[in-house]
Amino acid sequence: MGKKDKRVDAYIAKAKPFAQPILKHLRKLIHQANPGVEETIKWGMPFFDYKGPFCNIASFKEHAVFGFWKTALLKDPKGVLEARHDAMGSLGRIASLNDLPSDKVIMDLIKQAKKLNDDDVKLTTREKKPSKPVAMPNFFKVALSQNKKALAHFEKFPPGQKKEYIVWLTEAKTEETREKRLENAIEWISQGKIKDWKYLKK
Repeated sequence: MGKKDKRVDAYIAKAKPFAQPILKHLRKLIHQANPGVEETIKWGMPFFDYKGPFCNIASFKEHAVFGFWKTALLKDPKGVLEARHDAMGSLGRIASLNDLPSDKVIMDLIKQAKKLNDDDVKLTTREKKPSKPVAMPNFFKVALSQNKKALAHFEKFPPGQKKEYIVWLTEAKTEETREKRLENAIEWISQGKIKDWKYLKK
């Protein structure tokens, strides 16, 4: 059977009022769909392990998130993963319970993730790479639109260099990290620099 962790109770209790019902609801669904999960705290956030890394929840100043360890391998017939892939977490930014897909859709994703771990399916480096272009998140679009020089340089970048910036920004683990990366990205792009410019041979 699964195991709950009092530290997760404490984390939820300290979360912003808007986030508490979101975190409680997701936690309930995770245990319902996979009674074998074990709660813990990693990187300061509630994590759920099941035969290895499974999923996590977290809250920030203005939104909460829910992420699967093997998001890239989940089937997404309702398009909830792609449609919300603009921030940390498999469902993107969640500001209220209304931002969540239906319980049925969420539980289906949880059960899929459970089966992947039951079958010991590995998330290889190749599988992590998306097979289609990465969508530019709205926060990046807005930042670029506010800096004409950066926007002009970015539009001239080849697809691969654009993608490196987008992936770097969307993979930030915290809102604070994302904002710092965004600040650096706009500064570098306005100078015509690619993301890994520091490693270029002089």
